[in-house]
Amino acid sequence: MSDPSLPTRRSAGVSRRGFIAGTGSILGLGLLSQTSHAAAATTSIGNGERVPVLIIGSGYGGSVAALRLAQAGIDVHMIEMGKAWDTPGSDGKIFANTKTPDVRSYWLRTRTKQPISNFLGFPLDKDVPRHTGILDAEDFSGITVYQGRGVGGGSLVNGGMAVTPKRERFGAILPSVDADEMYDVYYPRANAGLGVNEIDRAWFDTTDCYQYARVGRKHAERSGFDFVYVPNVYDFNYMKQEAAGNVPRSALAGEILYGNNAGKKSLQQTYLAQAKATGRVTISPLHRVTSVTPASGGYTVTIEQLDTGGNVTATKTVTAGKVFFAAGSVGTSKLLTKLKATGALPGLNGEVGKGWGDNGNIMCGRANHMWDPTGSLQSSIPTVGIDNWDEGGAFAEVAPLPTGIETYASLYLSVTNNPHRAQFSWNAGTGKVDLNWQTSWKQAGIDMAKSVFDKINRKEGTIYRTDLFGVYKIWGDHLT
Repeated sequence: MSDPSLPTRRSAGVSRRGFIAGTGSILGLGLLSQTSHAAAATTSIGNGERVPVLIIGSGYGGSVAALRLAQAGIDVHMIEMGKAWDTPGSDGKIFANTKTPDVRSYWLRTRTKQPISNFLGFPLDKDVPRHTGILDAEDFSGITVYQGRGVGGGSLVNGGMAVTPKRERFGAILPSVDADEMYDVYYPRANAGLGVNEIDRAWFDTTDCYQYARVGRKHAERSGFDFVYVPNVYDFNYMKQEAAGNVPRSALAGEILYGNNAGKKSLQQTYLAQAKATGRVTISPLHRVTSVTPASGGYTVTIEQLDTGGNVTATKTVTAGKVFFAAGSVGTSKLLTKLKATGALPGLNGEVGKGWGDNGNIMCGRANHMWDPTGSLQSSIPTVGIDNWDEGGAFAEVAPLPTGIETYASLYLSVTNNPHRAQFSWNAGTGKVDLNWQTSWKQAGIDMAKSVFDKINRKEGTIYRTDLFGVYKIWGDHLT
């Protein structure tokens, strides 16, 4: 929040990076999207307009801030760079299927950039029309950062896993925060607000769509690793109905990267829906904040309006009494780094742009024996993981590979305790913000992931897949 005059609690100095590092979250802290996709009322903010509060971003942080401010009787306007995602496409669905990316899938790319780029020696990416699609694969030096674009932010595109961090880990990451209050008040409140639920273990043990996860469990336990069930915001009762053939399929149709048309409760169905009900929250989609500067009575905010081709159709100047930066770890960091370097927003401290981490993300695949099929039907919603954090610094999600065919492959996305941190900096020559991440820094995470999978491969007599992330490449070390 950009107002030094407001009172702060002793937890106010905690960085978002520090918080995420403590959660052990897998694909982001988790969320979903049911059958209705209405959020707060969308509009187009007017040039010269004055608002009491302006929030940059409509993801988790922005949505919570909007709801609580509105409940306190304050009118709020949210600025969202992506689309509203409330209108069906030509196929009658709002979101595209992961197996068939189209114009809705990527943010201003002319070719897809999927986390798994190859399969059985063939490249998977394809040409698509340039459009303000839902998934941004933003390239920096040494790393691609996947982000959700649209009303609801990252909740639209993540795997929905909702992880409450281990209590013993919390203090080391956030020593200034009252842990009792977090675990007694805020984690329960967030889990309730997000619609977090847990899979029925008996159903998990028998359903075809989690055969791949049961194979992962068997191999983990045979190698002596702890196996963990992770809560999710996907409605598992809906998933049961999908499996029974009673409702339209979403998780069982491979939907995930480009949004879920049913079952997954994104912020559109939870915090933003509650915010809409107050009558005090409006959102301007396809608007991008480029500058925030002090002004009499608040701040002057410069905003670009975009069309679906990414072109700027209008530039607007708005006055806001208070401004909340909630544009994600990348969006907020880039904007604050620019405002500090150019002197537009004085008073920003020296930590701006520093300490950015990648969640230690490392992907890999294993080739199983023929007697360990993983199933042709795989739920796209991950629910389990292998915990070797205390011994080897890794927590590995058993990830789906929903190709629709039997692959005999196990896929994993690991969160590792990678110590490396990068810094954003303003490049005056290009007029852009750079990030100095180095691909070589991923080696620490690879070594931590190997503490799990080398042992499993030795025990099972299996090998790593080399066809998923390029040509003869074992580790997906290019992304977060």
